[in-house]
Amino acid sequence: MDQIITWTDIGPLSSIPRQGARTVEHPAGRIAVFRTIDDQIFALRDACPHKQGPLSEGIVHGHAVTCPLHNWVIDLGSGQAMGPDEGCTGTIPARLEDGRVVLGLVPWREGPANG
Repeated sequence: MDQIITWTDIGPLSSIPRQGARTVEHPAGRIAVFRTIDDQIFALRDACPHKQGPLSEGIVHGHAVTCPLHNWVIDLGSGQAMGPDEGCTGTIPARLEDGRVVLGLVPWREGPANG
């Protein structure tokens, strides 16, 4: 079954520093939204696949971020660890619309899970 994605405006591009990040709270977990030097936007689950370090506090370089805990480098487009490291964090669809950052979020539903 396909999930419906809701595009959610999280604010102007200017609210995220170049080569920086901001976080967005979501019931499924915190999301890190990154802005590169060339003003591209990426969004990842804010947890390194290694030891769950906060990627939003890492150093953005090119289209990657270095985790502040153990220096793992994560590709912003795929969420994959680079180099000899292995692992992947979740990616969230992100785009710019008229200078505003929007995230493609799956609506959160409360209630029991049906297996």
